[in-house]
This record gives sequence, C-alpha cells and structure tokens, in this order.
Amino acid sequence: MKKISFIWMALMLMLVSSAIAQDVRYNFDKDTDFSKFKTYKWVALKGAATVNDLVDKQIKDTVDAQLATKGLSKVDTDNPDLLIGYQAGIGTEKQFTSYDTGWGYGPGWYRGGWYGGGGGMTTGQTSTIYTGQLALDMNDSANKDLVWRGIVSKTIDPKAKPDKQQKNLTKAITKLLKNYPPKPKS
Repeated sequence: MKKISFIWMALMLMLVSSAIAQDVRYNFDKDTDFSKFKTYKWVALKGAATVNDLVDKQIKDTVDAQLATKGLSKVDTDNPDLLIGYQAGIGTEKQFTSYDTGWGYGPGWYRGGWYGGGGGMTTGQTSTIYTGQLALDMNDSANKDLVWRGIVSKTIDPKAKPDKQQKNLTKAITKLLKNYPPKPKS
C-alpha cells in the first residue's frame, strides 16, 4: 500500500511541476558559424516594450553571466561581433471556470404544456493568469541579420518577491542559453 501511495505522490509531483515549468524555444540560422562570435554589445530593440530599470539590470546581468560561461565578452565599442537585444513582457490570460449548480427550473410540464427550459444555473468565475516572457535576439553585426532567437515563458512575475524574481530569471536564462552556441552542422 505504501508503494502505491509513493507512486501516486510521485506522479502528482511530476504533473504539478510540468504545469509550472518554464517553456523554452529557440531557433537559429543554420548557415551561421557561431564559433566566430567572441564579443557582443547590448542594443535596444525598436518597438520593444520596456521594463523598469531594476528588471532591465537583472535581465542584462543574468544574460551577461551566462554568455560569459559560453566564451562571449561584453564590449561597449562600435564593432562587436553580435548585437544583442531583448523584449520582455507581462501578458495576461483570462481563465474562466464555470460549473452547473444543478439548481433551478428544468424542463417539464408547465400550465398544461411542455416547457423545455434550462436545467439549472451556471455559475462561473474569472481569474487572471500572468505569463512573463523574455525573448532574446542575437544579430550578426557585420550584416545585421538575426542569427539566433530564444524565448522563455513564465520568467518574469511582477508580484513575486525580489529574490524569487531573480531565482526565476536565473533558471530561465540558464535554460534558454543551454544549447547556445548551436552545434556546427556536420
């Protein structure tokens, strides 16, 4: 009996953790030689929504730390190998949950005739779900082409405490850049 209980708990834990896991997606130019990139510079993406200065610094510092482990160096000169920019956003999704109370007038005979009215009252509630996304773009500075783009969701939560925000951001950026640079084509 204990074994069944343990298996049930393990399955539930996996289900819950997958429901709150960060979704990571990336794409890259398969014809690009990523080994030639050694330096990068931060740029603002035109038309991108802005975040407050604290979040901007957290994002850049976290990306800088991860890129340093990949052998890239940040420079402030006008001739870096890569131009890097990000977009961050807090979107909201509405979730509607409804249920039938089973209470109310249903179909039946009414004043000598068949009445096919509803079978109860439907009640519902709406809640808002915040999904923070971060998209990171890398452009080859020589020809200004986008060579790598990654997006990670459930990264930025404005309602979380600062230490939780940083923990989520670090985890997300680590996952996002896990497969950077892409393996050379064979």
